[in-house]
This record gives sequence, structure tokens and C-alpha cells, in this order.
Amino acid sequence: MAEFRRLRTIQTDKFSVGGREPLFILGPCVIESERMIRRAASRILSIARDAGVRNLVFKASYDKANRTSHKSYRGIGIHDGCRILEAIGAEHGVSVTTDVHTVEEAEIAAAHVDILQIPAFLCRQTDILKSAASSARVVNVKKGQFLAPWDVKNIAEKLEFFGAKAFFFTERGTTFGYNNLVADMRSLFWIRAAGYPVVFDATHSVQRPGGGGDKTAGDAILAPVLARAAMAAGCDGIFLETHESPAKALSDGPNMIPFRTLSSLLKVLLKIRSALE
Repeated sequence: MAEFRRLRTIQTDKFSVGGREPLFILGPCVIESERMIRRAASRILSIARDAGVRNLVFKASYDKANRTSHKSYRGIGIHDGCRILEAIGAEHGVSVTTDVHTVEEAEIAAAHVDILQIPAFLCRQTDILKSAASSARVVNVKKGQFLAPWDVKNIAEKLEFFGAKAFFFTERGTTFGYNNLVADMRSLFWIRAAGYPVVFDATHSVQRPGGGGDKTAGDAILAPVLARAAMAAGCDGIFLETHESPAKALSDGPNMIPFRTLSSLLKVLLKIRSALE
């Protein structure tokens, strides 16, 4: 990074990014059923609030469009998925987010969720960025595994050109040889130095893409380690996927942490953040 810019902040009536309170984006990987996601939302939000989290967004995917195998479970579809997420947000008084994969999906999801998430593999797709930027929703762009931290500037310029008023980036690791990723904490510093809020994805940073042959493997035991390191490095929030029983999850089970360890991790992360002030 050649220069340091003032950090932009995002402030809505329900959440903020880049301010004093770290943002926590929490939820399971995918909506397995309406009953499952409603139960998970109630449990996760209760755990988070009891742990002291006040800046919170609930996440889940209606479709996992980039599964390794065509045989893998994808989700319940955009219309049902977005309807359920909107209802969860209203019932629990929390903002909700999901990832979108096409221009059309961005337009549909924008009517139901508070944050549109652009997947890492699609982070440079101009038409999707344009659609998300035009939605008047906050946009979260996952930094592609193939990009350097300073490359997000080009994405930011696209979003700004297309009218985005509020956006941030999520760091989710960099390709490190075959079937592996590495999390470089310097990336958090460089992205913030460019003036953009950045959240750290502790779940997908511990993936081993395609490491299971016809599915992705991972090291969930390392997710709390990287989350603690990222918080200490000064990130603006943590993205963390969690599930009642990761071993039985229909997607990303090897990378998600169980509900039973969520509270203790959140409390530690808040303590780390407090120590930085």
C-alpha cells in the first residue's frame, strides 16, 4: 500500500462496520430446512447476546452454488431462503445476510436481506458488483483467494462507480499450493490502510478446497486460533460459521465450530478487542 487513507465506517440502525464495536457475522453454512435454520438462529443469537455481542448479523446461504460435486447438497432455493431469512431478521431484530451468485439473485435477495455478500470466486465479476451496488444494500465482498490485499482497490472503485454507498471486504485466506489456504494477517492491515473496513472469515480460511476428493475438507480446530489472531491484528469483525452438530452438517461441516464452544470463543474475542482500546 502506497498511502494510508482514513478508514470508512458503515453505520446502520442495527449494525456497524469499522467502529468501536467489532461486527460478528454468525450462522450455519447453508439453510438445510426451515425448521433447522429457525432453530439455529434462535440458539446462535441467544448465545451471542448472552456472551456480550451487541453488533451482530445472522448469515446463511440459500444455495451453495460452488460445491465440489454435483451430488452435494446445495440449499432450498433463493425465494424460500430469502423469505425465511427476512422473517428471522424481523422476529429477532437482527440484520441478515446471504451470498448471491448472479445479477438476478442480487436483485431478488436485495428485497429481503440487509447485506449482499459477493462470493470470493465472483469478487471481480463486474455485472454482479454493479447489481449489488445498485441495490442500496450494504455490500460485503469476499476477497478472492487469488488476489493480493491491495487488489481490492479495483473492486472498490467498481462499486463506487456503480453507486455503492456502503461496502466492506472479508479476508478468507489465500491459495497456498494445492488443496490448502493460508491466512496472512498482514492483509487485514493493508486493506484497512487503504481505507476499507475488513472482516476476517475464520471458517473458510481453514478450508482445504477439494481436500476430500469430491468435497472440501478443513481444520475447524484452527478457526478459533485464526479468529483470535485476526482480532488481535485489528480487524473490524469476525465471520464465523457454526452448527449444532458440524459432523452432520450438509455443507462445510469440517470448518464449522459447534454451538457448545461458541460462547467461550466470543467472550475471548471481545476481551481481545477490549485490550486493544
